[in-house]
Amino acid sequence: MRAIQYSQIGQFPELVELPEPDCPRDGAVLAVRATGVCRSDWHAWRGHDPVPLPMVPGHEFAGEIVRVGPLVRGFRVGDRVTAPFVNGCGGCRECLAGDAQVCPNQTQPGFTHPGSFAEQVVVRQADFNLVRLPDQVDYVTAAALGCRFATSFHALTRQARLQAGEWLLVIGCGGVGLSAVMIGAALGAQVIAVDPSPAARDRAGALGADHTLPSADPELIAELSDGGVQVSLDALGSSATASAGVRSLRRRGRHVQVGLMLDSHADAGLPWGPVVARELQVLGSHGMAASDYPELLQLIVDGRLDPSVLVGKVVELEQAGAELAAMDGPAQTAGLVVARVS
Repeated sequence: MRAIQYSQIGQFPELVELPEPDCPRDGAVLAVRATGVCRSDWHAWRGHDPVPLPMVPGHEFAGEIVRVGPLVRGFRVGDRVTAPFVNGCGGCRECLAGDAQVCPNQTQPGFTHPGSFAEQVVVRQADFNLVRLPDQVDYVTAAALGCRFATSFHALTRQARLQAGEWLLVIGCGGVGLSAVMIGAALGAQVIAVDPSPAARDRAGALGADHTLPSADPELIAELSDGGVQVSLDALGSSATASAGVRSLRRRGRHVQVGLMLDSHADAGLPWGPVVARELQVLGSHGMAASDYPELLQLIVDGRLDPSVLVGKVVELEQAGAELAAMDGPAQTAGLVVARVS
């Protein structure tokens, strides 16, 4: 089968021929129809997130089942499916509680084993991790859900418990941030979006942001939101943006950290005085369990959410490596990149 693979950190990801993967007894093999090109894959390729080499990147995918293991009961060949980027083991305390996104035994295509920049990809524990796609959701849209849209949905609905009528601050309007803007608006929140890029701010406004700002100024945000936002989401990941998100909260507000805090920011402090005095909550968010996908998919079927508008570019599998490497520089397209796989 054709696949995009790199054998060394930072080596240009090349199109290669690989054997078709074996199907686990409890797993499934998917014919990949579309796969997202995500910055998390870029982090692995650049060595920020160590992975075994050689590696086929890709963890945002949708496709059709071509093989199932003998232990799989809920899915069959021909089913149209997707899966979270975190695949839970299905048997630990966290998985049994519905929190597979923090499974201590998790696997991740593109990180722990070959991913979806290929004609086929393996999903382990298929009955637990696969998600059946409604007929109304095409493969490119399903791939766009990937880790960015699903992560934002989990962050806002389960972690921050965003309610209609509340104020939401989104810092950073890349794939995660724009997803959060769209989801927040669909849930009935009033949204303030922050990004230094005028193009990103324009995009956020078109997706439902009520106000757009070039920087997160807590005083201005408090003025716009009548005393501070109920929920802040840092989609960028830095000591400055996390601190600004916390400082922009009103009393008893909730800050959710989605952007990865890397390098010198990994142990960044927070303004603990306001956290204690105002009884603020600081929450992490990591992906979304397969069990939570039906709620998200129903919002898409009902027309309340349309992730396809976030897709800025669709390329063929052969171009996916170049698109991944292009993340070394400024974004070349206003939206997510999805590779179509025949």
